[in-house]
Amino acid sequence: MQIKPTELKTLKDFYALMAATRQARFNAVATILAGEEVSKDTIQSLNNALGSLEDVTEVNNKRVLYLDESRTIELEMDYEINETRKDLFYLEEGEETFLDLLADLHPGFDDYVAAGRELLGGLDLNCLITDRDGTINNYCARYLTSIQSIYNSVFLSRFCLNKVQKPVILTSAPLDGLIEISVNPEGKIYYAASKGRECLDLEGRTRRLPISADKQEAIDALNARLHDLLAQPENEKFSLIGSGLQFKFGQSTVARQDIGKSIPLAESDAFLATLKELTAELDPGAKNFRIEDTGLDVEIILTIDADDGLKDFDKGDGVKYLNTEFGLGLFRGPHLICGDTGSDVPILEAALEMTPDAYAIYVTENDDLAKRVTGLTPNALIVPEPDMLVTIMGLL
Repeated sequence: MQIKPTELKTLKDFYALMAATRQARFNAVATILAGEEVSKDTIQSLNNALGSLEDVTEVNNKRVLYLDESRTIELEMDYEINETRKDLFYLEEGEETFLDLLADLHPGFDDYVAAGRELLGGLDLNCLITDRDGTINNYCARYLTSIQSIYNSVFLSRFCLNKVQKPVILTSAPLDGLIEISVNPEGKIYYAASKGRECLDLEGRTRRLPISADKQEAIDALNARLHDLLAQPENEKFSLIGSGLQFKFGQSTVARQDIGKSIPLAESDAFLATLKELTAELDPGAKNFRIEDTGLDVEIILTIDADDGLKDFDKGDGVKYLNTEFGLGLFRGPHLICGDTGSDVPILEAALEMTPDAYAIYVTENDDLAKRVTGLTPNALIVPEPDMLVTIMGLL
């Protein structure tokens, strides 16, 4: 079904358009991987979608849409617009010219890509375990409109299909919605969500790490209070930015800011304090929850038992569960581990506990994070952009 030129008036219109581009992109990726030419109808659909996005009223570098008949919201649409432009360039000009475009967009692109190819050249990997947003996917101001781009999926899928036995995308986002923003071929990649507590196998079956009845009761009570909190008119904005309000398996996420800094700092900090007060009220002994604040999102995570008491469930715990559940064979390398924040470091630590034969490429400009990663293994590379990482993969 071709996407027609659409006047986007409401937030609902915007979400519907981006959902439509998902199907067009999914079909295009399948066509390219089959060695065939993408149809002119698909290219026209993406052109129509781009025009519709670009035509949204812009005020102070933000796009303005209606929430309802009287209220408006200002949005950053850089990801949606720029990734569609890049996809059209990729389809119309070809991959070689597209790589020149990426080199123009990202300083040092060719050098970083060459370093990655040297690091991984000649390796046939047992596992790829990678975070999504900010690592293999460029950041978007909203989760539900962060539809994976065509070029990104082609590069990633080509790598997974040809160089990796067991590829895993491991994200802190909920499993519900993850497939709807991904355009990779179905049944080829494991999708693990909620830091690995829930996952989708290659046959499309959902698997979950069991949660005790008392812990489930605690998080259900938390979620009910969070729902009521964000239903208040003064807090509704936090459900519409960034990650919004996400009820995951074993944790809940509330956005307090987005990458466009659309919330005033004082207001964002005040909302963080409110979330901490709410959590303390429900869990005065801090037995059930730990709070992790990224500056953008507030993660409220169920605790698990550890050797020295209670701890929050991290992605390293998720990796250990996935290794058992899917038979990843992490004791046998080589593996490639990828991430972009401190919450992704436990993935590498868990892999290295099982074998030293693990390589790492992390996407960051944070010196402290870079030092943590390179301090864990000499087989590590730091790059500043997700486009560099997926290009390394695509060219291997």
